[in-house]
Amino acid sequence: MDQAVHRSKLHGTYAEPTYSGALSFMRRKYSRDLEGVDVAVTGIPFDTATTNRPGTRFGPRSIREASTQLGWAQLDDWGFDAFNKLAVIDYGDCDFDHGRPESVPGTIQEHCSKIITEDVGLLTLGGDHFITYPVLKAHAEKHGPLSLIHFDAHSDTWEDEDGRIDHGTMFYHAAKDGVVNPEQSVQVGLRTYNVNACGFNILNGPWVHEHGVKAVVEQIKKIVGDNKCYLTFDIDCLDPSYAPGTGTPVIGGLTTNQAQQILRGLAGINLVGMDLVEVAPAYDVGAITSLAGASLALEMLYIYASNPNRK
Repeated sequence: MDQAVHRSKLHGTYAEPTYSGALSFMRRKYSRDLEGVDVAVTGIPFDTATTNRPGTRFGPRSIREASTQLGWAQLDDWGFDAFNKLAVIDYGDCDFDHGRPESVPGTIQEHCSKIITEDVGLLTLGGDHFITYPVLKAHAEKHGPLSLIHFDAHSDTWEDEDGRIDHGTMFYHAAKDGVVNPEQSVQVGLRTYNVNACGFNILNGPWVHEHGVKAVVEQIKKIVGDNKCYLTFDIDCLDPSYAPGTGTPVIGGLTTNQAQQILRGLAGINLVGMDLVEVAPAYDVGAITSLAGASLALEMLYIYASNPNRK
């Protein structure tokens, strides 16, 4: 019981009752000790950059709770247990001063840089999608400009003035600042109009439905190649029937199966960082959005474990 507290080994998967016990992501040990750690999971409960319904500050907690349903065995189809390959801890949440919003981006970046500079991979749980910008900046400090693999209903490339904190403009800034390389990046599942693509390659929602999972995987791998890449998944990439618990739902999205199979098809990419954002449990039904978020975040860990370039 309570492996989040009492786990003696960072590797391995051990079952405990899903309905009880201390909550951490996938029952991993809560720790700030990065010695011997391959991946740290951290939450960033920030949601004041949202343009519609707030509430994603409760996303990390809800995703952790839903993950207890997944923490008893390895994922099907992968052929290995990611937790036998990776020493993973739950690092807890980023602490920021909500009363000084101008300081939040720098605080998030510093929080993530502290982990990344120790050669530890990072899985971040949001929070609204703005958090990806300072997280990306922390990764780019170490790895240089990155290829972005971005799953979303929205492009988040709306043009904006410098210094604004908005969950719809951060990839405009990331492209402008050279944090990501748009020509070797891809956005998947978009189904809202934005004239400014900022040079990103786009596989929009209708394209995904028309061409299917295999074609999506082939295009993503062709675009990013062997580049170091960062994967960000906004839960509203899923259709609202699969993920109602989010701030800005848009119909016509991916199914959970499509998303899962696409992620599994990305095995072997040079993934250096990842996040799952925009889960807002107050609008959820039966915690299905939180479960989808936890499940897709877990798939990302398996992708990370499959990276042949990983140390």
